[in-house]
Amino acid sequence: MKEKLNKLRDEFLEQLAQAKDSDYLHELELKYLSRKGELSQIMRSLKDLSLDLRQEIGELANNVKLELQSKFAEMSQTINNYSNKSGKIDITLPGGRIPQGHLNPITLVQQEMEDIFISLGFKILDGPELESDYYNFTALNIPPTHPARDMQDTFYVDLKNKDGQYDLLMRTQTSPVQIRAMQKYGAPLRALIPGRCFRSEATDARHEHTFYQVEGLLIDKNINFSNLKSLLEIVGQKLFGQNTKLRMRPKFFPFVEPGNNGEYTCFLCQGQGCRVCKYTGWLEIVGAGLVHPAVLKAGGLNPDIYSGLAFGFGLNRLAMLKYNINDVRLFNNGDLKFLEQF
Repeated sequence: MKEKLNKLRDEFLEQLAQAKDSDYLHELELKYLSRKGELSQIMRSLKDLSLDLRQEIGELANNVKLELQSKFAEMSQTINNYSNKSGKIDITLPGGRIPQGHLNPITLVQQEMEDIFISLGFKILDGPELESDYYNFTALNIPPTHPARDMQDTFYVDLKNKDGQYDLLMRTQTSPVQIRAMQKYGAPLRALIPGRCFRSEATDARHEHTFYQVEGLLIDKNINFSNLKSLLEIVGQKLFGQNTKLRMRPKFFPFVEPGNNGEYTCFLCQGQGCRVCKYTGWLEIVGAGLVHPAVLKAGGLNPDIYSGLAFGFGLNRLAMLKYNINDVRLFNNGDLKFLEQF
């Protein structure tokens, strides 16, 4: 029986080495490896042997079977690769379905915002995520004693800048691009600035250390608060529907004066009150105000000639509201089951 197995093995490998096409392989498979093939016949005859001999020959037969199947698979792959390279394709075979990816809901909301502001004449700008202390804080009228510089709020980086100083950090907001845009383009200026930001926060369902913002900047002569209100009303109606209303309440931001919180009619309950808007009928969506004169000066503009408005949205919050997502951590966890819903 051993000699028979070894002889079959040698014959198979010898004939396999002569294989040139898939038809030859198919015939070889039928002859040796199929259910009615020579190897199967030998293995069925093991039942007639004694127990000790059956175990010994059975182990050898299994090893031979695995070896032949492995060699056959290798040759089959080689011939298939050669056939594909030589342009031999069976056009009657059904095509394979190409998987289609899914955009993150934050990306969907960002693209919607960009479309709105491009239609209003804004340009889309970007800036570095590894930012300097000057652009992230000082130039935005945030002095060194401001609590936003606390290590609990900011990721500082243990690297020196080009001047040999340790003042690099992961930007806590997209606002540094305001200064860079003014320095590069001057005025008048209309810019929308989407991007990723970082803060050293404990994560939970409503807070994340990595999040996305989008903010707008408009600078020209004679820009006033009525321009800001009109612009935010237009944005709210385009985002949430023509019946959306805006109310503005005072709030302090170092880089604007005066500053305010913009609240839109809750688009889920149309202002009637629900769990999401805490039964007030309003959703706090945007922070805004007129650009502080100190920020205009840092951008190289004369505040006696130019004025501006600025506003910012949290893209994570917008996406959570629009798609009824209850945990901000879902955006960054890479779960395909989550992304495939959008």
